[in-house]
Amino acid sequence: MTKTLWEILVPRFSNEGEEYPTDYHKKWDEAIRSIVGGITILRTAKGHWISPDGKIFIEEMIPVRIHCDSKELERIMSYTLSYYNQEAVFAYELSSNVKILSKSSHPAK
Repeated sequence: MTKTLWEILVPRFSNEGEEYPTDYHKKWDEAIRSIVGGITILRTAKGHWISPDGKIFIEEMIPVRIHCDSKELERIMSYTLSYYNQEAVFAYELSSNVKILSKSSHPAK
């Protein structure tokens, strides 16, 4: 399967307004790294969205970038939905044009 670069939004606070402790996020980070090998965690952003029943949610989210295929993304989204007990999980493709140069694949000069 083709891997592309995705960003998923992880909540900073629970649905009850309690801030998730750093250790809780670190367990999620570890689980996702075990699926895809690595993640890039960005600074917190504020999101606003309206649920299907018309309730407005204003919450701080943590954007996390992940290089994965569609099967891995589905697994990550499902895990995130359950782990953070969310109403919905939002992810979007950033790019299908991703290049990775590693030391092991690049001959030394």
